[in-house]
Amino acid sequence: MSFLAEIFDFFLPRLCPSCGDKLNSGEESICLDCLLKIKPASANRLSSEFVKIFKSRGIIAGFTSLYLFEKDKEIQKIIHAIKYQNKFRTGELLGKLLGEKIQKENWDIDLIIPVPLHHLKKAERGYNQSFYIAWGVNKILHKRLDDNSLKRVKYTETQTAMNIVERVENISGAFSVKHKNNLAGKNILIIDDVITTGATVSECGSVLLDSGAAKVFVASLAIAD
Repeated sequence: MSFLAEIFDFFLPRLCPSCGDKLNSGEESICLDCLLKIKPASANRLSSEFVKIFKSRGIIAGFTSLYLFEKDKEIQKIIHAIKYQNKFRTGELLGKLLGEKIQKENWDIDLIIPVPLHHLKKAERGYNQSFYIAWGVNKILHKRLDDNSLKRVKYTETQTAMNIVERVENISGAFSVKHKNNLAGKNILIIDDVITTGATVSECGSVLLDSGAAKVFVASLAIAD
């Protein structure tokens, strides 16, 4: 970190979004102690999740995630901060880590699309957290980032307390494509923050395939039970 950055850090200290402690000069957005406490998503867990929530639908060609989502733990606090506390750099940091993991999948990606927010929800929150995660991913993959072609046209209720059937019904018809020519024949990577049942990204994937996309892959910061 530069001398000037150290001065700013002294007068305007950066705080870890998980524990609230001051970050030292070598830490970027999240303290090392909290980062090391987050449980990574193992290859076996990701393989079983793909079979459980994606394979039978035949929509998503591949899936990966960085971490296991744990309630009231570091990962929940960090994702909450990314979504609601304007922690754009934290989203970008984890996006870059996610991008490094995606590289190991050897997917042939043409286009990166963050899961869109409905315009009313985006106006209320001020931003789409998935865009900043996707921005970080793209710092590693260097593909075209498109946050305009896929639109959320249906304002949906929060899905936190819904079961899989309710989630599928809630998200049905929620997305549409604005520029089909941008998607035709493309292999598309969808970026989300947390995936639970896969209903949202599967609906996105279905719309993209219907609009001419060749394949759809999915990556997220965390996978939840």
